[in-house]
Amino acid sequence: MIDINQLRSNPGLFRASEKKRGKPVTIVDSILKVDEQWRKKLKVVEQLKQQRNIVSQEINLAKKNNNEKAAKAKIKEMQSVACQIKSEESTAENFLLERNEQLKHLGNLLHPAVPAGKDASENVELKTWGKKPKFNFPIKTHVELAEQLGLADFNAAAKASGNGFYYLKGPLGLLNQALIALAFNHMQKKGYLYVEPPLMIRKDILNAAIDAAEWDKTIYSIEGENLALIGTSEHALLGMHAGECFTEKQLPKKYFSYSMCFRKEVGAHGINEKGLWRTHQFNKVEQFIFCRPEDSEKMFTELLQNSEALLKALKLPYRVLEICSGDLSNWKQRSFDLEVWRPTTNGYGEVMSLSNCTDYQARKLGIKIVRDGKREVLHTLNNTALATSRIMVAILENYQTKKGTVKVPAALRPYLKGLPEIS
Repeated sequence: MIDINQLRSNPGLFRASEKKRGKPVTIVDSILKVDEQWRKKLKVVEQLKQQRNIVSQEINLAKKNNNEKAAKAKIKEMQSVACQIKSEESTAENFLLERNEQLKHLGNLLHPAVPAGKDASENVELKTWGKKPKFNFPIKTHVELAEQLGLADFNAAAKASGNGFYYLKGPLGLLNQALIALAFNHMQKKGYLYVEPPLMIRKDILNAAIDAAEWDKTIYSIEGENLALIGTSEHALLGMHAGECFTEKQLPKKYFSYSMCFRKEVGAHGINEKGLWRTHQFNKVEQFIFCRPEDSEKMFTELLQNSEALLKALKLPYRVLEICSGDLSNWKQRSFDLEVWRPTTNGYGEVMSLSNCTDYQARKLGIKIVRDGKREVLHTLNNTALATSRIMVAILENYQTKKGTVKVPAALRPYLKGLPEIS
């Protein structure tokens, strides 16, 4: 949520940001109009309370002078003022609720470097890394490799759970665990604290993390409960410090977590296809940082480097995309996607998403830093360290051999008892 004081002081900045996002700028004026109505009502309430105090003193004086007639008249006046106060307070509260509801739909102020664009087709490639493999034989998809080598069973999962699920078997299941272990070791060496989060989260916490529009598309809500299954552990990590206040010495707080994640993927392309690329359930190691506002850009770079290091360790070709203004979620100030090379599609596919949310999420949950006797909202950032299902797709496709086997990346062999190849 946006700081209303910042909006009041510089509405033009927000109009320009919304315009760059490709959204109507009228929301800025609408919020300010309701905010002004709320503030005016507060003044009316304050004036009425002052009047009530004066009348109260006049009642006491009339009683002191044994003037019962005057006292009764003033008491009647007091009752009328009290009713007016109650009515005006109710109206003021309604204006405040309306203003705050509208604020939820106002996007975070865009970072100046965010490129203008209407949608994902205009995201900007910042860099590429790695040598794309060349094959002198007909390559197979990850589904073909997994099924022919007996590494996964998608048909059985469809019978048991429906499309978008899978059984991992033998070496592929162990490869999944090896990827998690690789990410664990990497993040611990970087000084991040491991947190294992709950897999269900309160809906009010989730509403602070995402837009309401995301619910129908991605979130599994638990009927009859104020809970939902997590779509990513970043939401649970955000909620861990709801309502807390930190000193400068306590920041930054750097966490990484492992969890199963659950997503509806409603309307997503390819959800009915076999495979591991787009699923309803997957494993993910996440990074999350709470920091001072002035440190968030530095933390953004650090999170990017952490994820790049893992892809480099696996020797998987990748590229970094800057998300354009029209494709950027409301809660994000800036965002990069890391996409891995897939030879079977002859293109890149997203495996990691890095976001600087500045104070947008933390403001809703009252997560603050205190310094010089003042409290201010801190900043939050998140990035995927490693989502195993899509990385396994990339490994199967990029490391396949003419024999129909799959080489194991050197970085993972220590976690697989030195296994060089899956056959």
